[in-house]
Formats: sequence, C-alpha cells, structure tokens
Amino acid sequence: MRGKFITVSSVLALLFACFLTGTPSAEAQDSSAPSGEEAITPFLLPDAGPFEPKSLGEQNTAAITAWLKGGHADATAEAFTHWDDEGAVPPNCSVCHAGAGFRSFHGLDGSEPGLPEAPIPAGGVVDCETCHNDGLASISELTLPSGVVHPVVGVEAACMTCHQGRAAGVTVENATASKPDDTVDAELRFVNPHYATAAASWLGGYGGAGYHYPGKTYSGRFFHARPVASCVSCHNPHSLEVKVETCATCHDAETPEAIRIRKQSYDGSGNLSVGIRSDIAANAQLLMETLVTYTGEVAGTALVFEPHYPYFFADANGDGVADQVDGSSVNYAAWTPRSLKAAYNWKLVTADPGIYAHNPHYALELLYDSIEDLAGATDSVDFDSLNILR
Repeated sequence: MRGKFITVSSVLALLFACFLTGTPSAEAQDSSAPSGEEAITPFLLPDAGPFEPKSLGEQNTAAITAWLKGGHADATAEAFTHWDDEGAVPPNCSVCHAGAGFRSFHGLDGSEPGLPEAPIPAGGVVDCETCHNDGLASISELTLPSGVVHPVVGVEAACMTCHQGRAAGVTVENATASKPDDTVDAELRFVNPHYATAAASWLGGYGGAGYHYPGKTYSGRFFHARPVASCVSCHNPHSLEVKVETCATCHDAETPEAIRIRKQSYDGSGNLSVGIRSDIAANAQLLMETLVTYTGEVAGTALVFEPHYPYFFADANGDGVADQVDGSSVNYAAWTPRSLKAAYNWKLVTADPGIYAHNPHYALELLYDSIEDLAGATDSVDFDSLNILR
C-alpha cells in the first residue's frame, strides 16, 4: 500500500469479494492491476486467525465499512507511514502503531507480555484483531505513564493502551526537580505527552497526565452521566465518529462542540452563547501568549510553536518567527523549569482535540494554573486583569 493511494470504494470491492472466496491469489490480484502498473495488495485484515476475511460473513459488512472510513484503518496516515523508509516500526512505537505490536505487547499472540523483541514490519494498522482478540478480556489493568494502575474491562484495554500518552506530570517533576524555577538549564528538554491523549484527559487528575502545581487540586476522571461510561458510549467503535444522538439525550445543542457545561465565562470574554470548547481554546491561546512573554522576558530567548517535532523553536529577536539555520528552525534550548511545566500542560491539552468533551474541567484547571504561574514571574502580565476562571 505504501506509495499508492487506494479509494475506499476499491478497497470495499476487494474486501467484499473476500467474504466468499478468501484472500485473492497473487494471480487474481495481478490480473486486476491497471495496465502498466504493479498490482496493489492493500492491508485489509490479518491473513490468519479468527478474523480472516472469508470467516467474517456478509453480516459484518457495515462494521467493516465503518472501520475503513475511520482513522484506525487509514494506512496512508502519518501514524502508520512514519516508518516506511525504515521498513519496520520500533518495538516501543509498534504497540500502538501496528496491530501486531499491540498483540505482542499484551501477549495476545502467544508471546510473553511486554514490548516486542524485534521491530514490527511497517504497513500495519489498527486491525480487527486489535480490538476483537478473545484474549483482550483477560487484561484487567493498565499501568499509566504516571505510575497509576488503572482497571480496565473489555475493549477499554485497547482504547486506553494507546490513548494514555507517553509521559505524565511526574515525568516533568523528575526533569525539573531541585532546579531553580526561573534559571535557564541546558539539560532541560521539552517533554512531549504524545498525541491523541483522550484517555489521559478523561482520567484527569486521578490519572496524573498533567503537571499538577503544588497546593492545587484537580478534577479526577470525568464520569459524565449515564449511559456514558466508556469510550464506545460516545464513539462508534469502528468509524470512531461521535454518537451525536447520545449527546442529545441531555444537551440541547446542535453539535457536541456547541455544548456548554456551565453558565459562566472561563476565558473572560463573557460570551455564554458558545460551547465550552471555545473557552478552552481561548485559554490555551492565552497560555501560549503568556509563555512567549515569559520566555522573552525571563529566559532571554522567546519561543515559538510550529506543528512538527520538537514543536518549540527559538525566536531570539522576538519577531514571532523561528530562527533559521541552513533552512531549518532552531530548536528551543532556553528552558527553565517554569516554562517547561507550562509548555507541557499546553501541549497535553491541545493534543486532545476532544478534551472539551473528555474532561473540560481538567483542561481549564491545567490552563489556568499554568497561566497564573507564568504571569507571576513576569513584569508585563497582570494576571488579575485577565478575568479568567478556573
């Protein structure tokens, strides 16, 4: 599949043919290849085990169609193509970026649980057996990056294995321990919580994903309201789309983004006609602005964010554009413990585009505390005048 673009309709056609005949032979695939082009062998489903295409039956076509439209099946996405040049996914990355790596990590393939012993061949996706393996029911708990051991039931084990992030507040605490808050430290590096951290957001302060400021309390797991009790309460397990009808049970809003949890303004705008998502986005932007001000004033070198690793880059002249050397942005290297804590929380909140539904309270708390801490160390930010709420 790498290097080729395949439409959903063409994949569906091939997949449905597999229901009755099994995986097409190499000869059959070659005969259907466009003239002058090599045959395309798409990654569809495992070629062995209980989830072979020929064993699924026509009754499962709706689920498979939904899966093909979702991000878990998108073999062209960066999440699955990042390692194409190397040809294999490193063991620690394969746990979430290849179905085979996930099964190896949990011992669902007959191996001992733990990281795969060798890299996993590139080209896999989150396939059927990732979430439908019978052994998934035997997983009763997961250890989060914070060290918290969290109980799981059924398919929740699959969701939370890969959406818990790769770092936690304790990671930042350990990196900054005993270091002066406002002194630039060349040993400090940005701590990346990773991506799509929905489970980390959902567990809130209990899961310890964010950096928690001393003396502050944080909302725990967002239990929402019945019947919302798990990931699949709100998301179609195959397409990953939000079940908007579930939201409408309690919320009078046209879209989930328009839902407002309380009749008070958290961003100081006083606008209560928009969803809480707007307040979170505004406070995230305010945190970034405060972070830029702090790094320019206190660290001596301002930072800027760019949407690629390692995300934060130097802006020595303060023009809002990353400094360049040989055409590449200069990595930010003037971290202080205070700026690192705030930047981590900013990235954690913004790494989950659905945090307004997963745990809006926790998001607002992390943003507020980070802004307050930075503002207190600058001369030009009057925190009280911001009128934001926690």
